[in-house]
Amino acid sequence: MSDEPPSPTTPLGQPSTVSAVNKVLLAEPRGFCAGVEMAIKALAWMVRSFPGPVYCYHEIVHNKLVVNRFEAQGVVFVDEISDVPPGSPIMLSAHGSAPEVVEAARARGSYVVDSVCPLVTKVHHEVKVRAGKGYRIVYIGHEGHEEAVGTMAVAPDSIDRVESVDEVEALAATDEPVALLAQTTLSHRDWEDVAVAVKGRFPDVWTPGRSDLCFATTNRQAAIEELAHRSDAIVVIGSANSSNTVALEKLARHEGCERVYRVNTVSELPTDLVGVVGVTAGASAPEELVEAVIEFLAPVNGCELVVVTDEDEYFPPPRNIRELQASIEDASTVLLGGSLLDRPGMDDRSLPASAVLASLTR
Repeated sequence: MSDEPPSPTTPLGQPSTVSAVNKVLLAEPRGFCAGVEMAIKALAWMVRSFPGPVYCYHEIVHNKLVVNRFEAQGVVFVDEISDVPPGSPIMLSAHGSAPEVVEAARARGSYVVDSVCPLVTKVHHEVKVRAGKGYRIVYIGHEGHEEAVGTMAVAPDSIDRVESVDEVEALAATDEPVALLAQTTLSHRDWEDVAVAVKGRFPDVWTPGRSDLCFATTNRQAAIEELAHRSDAIVVIGSANSSNTVALEKLARHEGCERVYRVNTVSELPTDLVGVVGVTAGASAPEELVEAVIEFLAPVNGCELVVVTDEDEYFPPPRNIRELQASIEDASTVLLGGSLLDRPGMDDRSLPASAVLASLTR
């Protein structure tokens, strides 16, 4: 009988060539943010409450596994509301939609749920209020990103999008008061230099009392900075069209880690990782991907949780979903002969989206 330790295996049971990873540093927080949790659970409720197909305007979140899992349940993702057959149930994605898109969905759909993240809604409100007060808005955001497109559509004649210092310098002079707003999923490094340039051009620029940058994005960036200084390599789990995930990858490189890998799945990992490997996940990446990566890496000395903050933010389901849940609960209670007066309410907060997502495979 051999005295050698058993070879690590992948989730598929195949031998892995990774054998020299000493330890995994696991970022905390990582993965699903409160907005993604809310959106995934809301779409799952629609899938189970309506005969298919359910339509979703844009990807519900920017993650391939999540999108593929819902597609397998009959969800159809569209880029135009006109592609939705009239009378179909429609979900609007977590990134936020232009006002005309929301109106078109309500005119076309039988049941419409807007799963926009509340933090994006805050920025939309700021754009509307500032534009209504005669401000010229400078918006820092990535060209073509769904969140940026939806935000700019709130007041298209009053807003200029920039994402570089050069673009700030190219802005036309204005006698109007200027407001500075931003895409919520930017990294601080994406935001900081551009914001400084805006304030240099427009010294009296108005800024919101609370930063537009998402707390979850900020927390995950703080964790990756900690990992980068202690790791021989960094693995960032998430899709290429996820702005906050790409920001994590860029930040890890900026902090000096020479080997940084952004992967969608464990199959994309290199097989020559050694030493200490830091692992994190973007705000739309499910925990099952993290678990698969750790299993593949098979660290000899296990995992160390690197905690930078305790993130316990919770966003309740959209109003339409809360009403749908209440109606189904009432009907079920009556059919089963129960009492509506002492029926316990559903605790949505205790049900993680990762569990909901996993249940869609059953």
